[in-house]
Amino acid sequence: MVPMKLHTQILFAIVLGIFVGFLLGPSASMFQVFGDLFIRLLRMMVIPLVFSSIVVGVCNLGSVKNLGHLGARTFSYYIVTTLVATFIGLLAVNIMQPGKGTDQNLLMSSAPVQVTQDSLALADIAMEIVPENIFVALTEDNVLGVIFFSLLFGCGLISLSGKGGRLTEVIENLNDLMLKLTNWIMLIAPIGVFSLMASIVGKTGLTAFKPLVLYMSTVLVGLVAHLGLVLLVIVFIWGKYSPAVFLKRMFPAIATAFSTNSSVVTLPVTMESLEKNMGVSKRVVSFVAPLGATINMDGTALYEVVAAVFIAQLYGVDLSFSQQLVICVASMLASIGAAGIPSAGLVTLVIVLKSVNLPLEGVGLLLAVDRVLDMCRTTINVLGDASGSLVIARLEGERFS
Repeated sequence: MVPMKLHTQILFAIVLGIFVGFLLGPSASMFQVFGDLFIRLLRMMVIPLVFSSIVVGVCNLGSVKNLGHLGARTFSYYIVTTLVATFIGLLAVNIMQPGKGTDQNLLMSSAPVQVTQDSLALADIAMEIVPENIFVALTEDNVLGVIFFSLLFGCGLISLSGKGGRLTEVIENLNDLMLKLTNWIMLIAPIGVFSLMASIVGKTGLTAFKPLVLYMSTVLVGLVAHLGLVLLVIVFIWGKYSPAVFLKRMFPAIATAFSTNSSVVTLPVTMESLEKNMGVSKRVVSFVAPLGATINMDGTALYEVVAAVFIAQLYGVDLSFSQQLVICVASMLASIGAAGIPSAGLVTLVIVLKSVNLPLEGVGLLLAVDRVLDMCRTTINVLGDASGSLVIARLEGERFS
């Protein structure tokens, strides 16, 4: 179990990291290696944890019919909340209009972003779901492919009607082992979080943010609105859980997501917090959380809507209502294909821009502030996964406090 005192340690590490980053400036990059090692340790756990937890989760459901029931609820929840996030982003960017009246010299100074067409095709993202070689998918961190294979693997074990009991027990032991190793890694979380925060603040400072303050404010307003008006309301009404307690008990995952910029890297901590701190069953967590870390990107979808409309405003492009709806749908679909790694939203943003023929060069403007916004949107992604697990558990009849 993650010690409750770890909350205070991580919070202190964030504050200290920010202070040291401002104090040392670029010299704070010397701490980057420790932050990178922390991220690598967490990434090391992701693939075996995703595989073992989903297989165990499917097996615990008892039948393929139960899997379909839980899966339908999970997918429905994730799709609805992601769509709501895109509409909140659209409302925020139209009200605040961060790109209106911007100095055109800013456009000239932005670096063009080179993106290959193959990496952006939605069809290619869909094809990754079904890997040609599962071992290649494992080595290349193709989480979508691993999830698909794990679901099939679990369904196959269920269909063996008891013959796969020994193999199921082995995978359950593997899952327990991965969670134990995650506990050990979290003991050094304060060091990793401090190192990441110090190096980030040391590199960026505040000067890079000044031209894009209103844009950043729009994204942050949208993210806070989605958290307060959607996710926490859902937690309170349908999850029957105190929003304050929810945030407190999910704080290890929040801090990890904020510092690592990756919902997939944060997955072990998310699952640990849900099971140990909140009491959600492994049956639900092992299925809903890994799926959410891959396809449920509320924060990313909201950010992409704001960024796309912001770029349109910068270049003086008037978007029709139908074009803005296309942006919402494209943002939702693109966020599903986001890799769950740092700055993946920037890559999928190009898909959104192409959907309404907006200039791709505008993405270069966002590079200076993307790291900070990525920290915030990843946090919302992770809280979306956590709220989904909580609500699905309640719908499945679970009781916990």
